[in-house]
Amino acid sequence: MPVLQGDDVDLYYEIRGCGPRLLFFNGSGATIDGSAVLLDVLAAHFEVVVHDQRGLGRTGLPRDTTPHGLAPYAADGHRLLEHLGGDPCAVMGISFGGMVAQEFAVTYPTSLSRLALLCTSPGGAGGSSYPLHDLESLSPDERAQVSLATLDTRFTPEYLASHPKDQQLVAFNTQRAARHKSADVLAGERFQLLSRRDHDVWDRLGNITVPTLVAAGRYDGLAPLANSEAIASRVPSSRLRIYEGGHLFFAQDPRSLPEIIDFLAVSSIDTRPT
Repeated sequence: MPVLQGDDVDLYYEIRGCGPRLLFFNGSGATIDGSAVLLDVLAAHFEVVVHDQRGLGRTGLPRDTTPHGLAPYAADGHRLLEHLGGDPCAVMGISFGGMVAQEFAVTYPTSLSRLALLCTSPGGAGGSSYPLHDLESLSPDERAQVSLATLDTRFTPEYLASHPKDQQLVAFNTQRAARHKSADVLAGERFQLLSRRDHDVWDRLGNITVPTLVAAGRYDGLAPLANSEAIASRVPSSRLRIYEGGHLFFAQDPRSLPEIIDFLAVSSIDTRPT
């Protein structure tokens, strides 16, 4: 089992596929095992380097359990790349992972060659994602309503009744959320949510100089489209792509993953306004 030992936390990581290297940062509460379907798609085109982020999956909580923002998460990714040789590579981050990827890009600019930021937010004046740490204060019914709206702002009972594929997506998400979680898993997830509260790279986004694809779902209620537009307005070499879907647009719009993969593989994509 590949584990990178460190002073603060020991990272469990995997390398999947072959091709140009891609460092992948996962979303809130997501693990390598839980993201296998997406990772397998990416591994058909890249050598995917992915780790369970601190407190999640097979990576335990750090020795210091005081949240220190996202800098330690970015440092974990950098440490892993240095361990594997240190050459610059493409970086992709989804949701929370997109926040980490932004922090990574502004802190370690020579460690990446291309950047894809999916359904994410810059924080600060550029806009923040929904404060997921507040969900625990809501009643179960309120939490369910908010979770549905943040997933996709169109998702009402009436809409879902006539869109069976989206209904399946909601059912999958609901089943995953309902799974029993150990005390350790809950502690790791809460640590992550508290770490993201003060995420703010807004004033540093101009330091990202590599080609960057900012991809957003038109109906994302968790990381609103305006936040991705703000990122693209600040990153000099960026392209904004808007897809028909919500926070999980890459599972809703069949155009999205092929275009993102092409971009990361240094192919050209259509960048006309959508």
